[in-house]
Amino acid sequence: MAGSAQPPTAAGGGGPDGGSLAGDGEAFGDRSLSQGLSVLVGLALCVTMLGLGCAVELGQLGQQLRRPVGLLLALLGQFVAMPLLAFLLALIFALDEVAAVAVLLCGCCPGGNLSNLMSVLVDGDMNLSVIMTASSTLLALFLMPLCLWVYSRHWINTALVQLLPLGAVSLTLGSTLLPIGLGVLIRYRHPRAADLLVKISLWSLLVTLVILFILTGTMLGPDLMAHIPASVYAIAVLMPLAGYALGYGLATIFKMPPHCRRTVSLETGCQNVQLCTAILKLTFPPELIGSMYMFPLLYALFQSAEAGLFVLVYKMYGRDGYKQDTLGEDEDTDISYKKLKEEEVADTSYGTVTTEEHNSVQMEPAQTAL
Repeated sequence: MAGSAQPPTAAGGGGPDGGSLAGDGEAFGDRSLSQGLSVLVGLALCVTMLGLGCAVELGQLGQQLRRPVGLLLALLGQFVAMPLLAFLLALIFALDEVAAVAVLLCGCCPGGNLSNLMSVLVDGDMNLSVIMTASSTLLALFLMPLCLWVYSRHWINTALVQLLPLGAVSLTLGSTLLPIGLGVLIRYRHPRAADLLVKISLWSLLVTLVILFILTGTMLGPDLMAHIPASVYAIAVLMPLAGYALGYGLATIFKMPPHCRRTVSLETGCQNVQLCTAILKLTFPPELIGSMYMFPLLYALFQSAEAGLFVLVYKMYGRDGYKQDTLGEDEDTDISYKKLKEEEVADTSYGTVTTEEHNSVQMEPAQTAL
């Protein structure tokens, strides 16, 4: 019982604004709207994972497994670079244990569906994007709890980290396998329905984030922003930006072509914020996590804005170079196609068919100008 009395105190004593975090957490847990929010978060996660499964084709998956570059990049980007980045930012900005756990949890999450959409807009490698997202999601079953356990050691003496529900995190991750498997089955049996579900999942990402912002702001009160430290805002801005840079550098080390570098960059910086939100909401007591429940939503806001700037810069300055590269790669195919058409035209002009009286048919040579 002594342990149950300590967590609110630990959450409130983690920093100069810790008391407000605990107070907000109590209000957050006492509202009846909290149950509805939990259902919304769970449904949003299921739709996201279903859309991810619908984007995976078994043939492409087999090719990637035979040459597992995408799997290796997902491993290094999502479970080496991003968790380490989150840990270093938490140390640099001297976060308390509540904020640090929220940042670490977001940093240890697998890739999200936003990267697949953004990869299309920057003419990236969609097969690589989908395989990296799917691979990191499956790897998260084992590596996400491991990363959380390793990097939370710095705050091990605090009650929140001692009560870190790694088992509940693993259970939440395991529950995502069902919609992913269902999505893969739909893609195999009904490709058109799978394409529609992928689009629905991408739109649901935007709609869910907007609804979560509104509902969370309603439950935590109008002074929500004042309860979140400026350092958390700074991390929400810097973390996705640094993730994009790390991903691009990682792809450069592997000597990948430019369109694959853009893909790996977006895959590394874009985290599955629906999963992070679901874990914070479904596994942590509200009185402990407090307003830090907002961190993945802030991360989603800034990762989308920065990815949008990435796309804008590419459309303005990088697209001409991409077209030239594509023309160089497809030049042989275009020439062969032109030659084929010319041969077809030459064959049809070799002779003409004329009809005369009754049923007689006569071939006359075509006149050619000398």
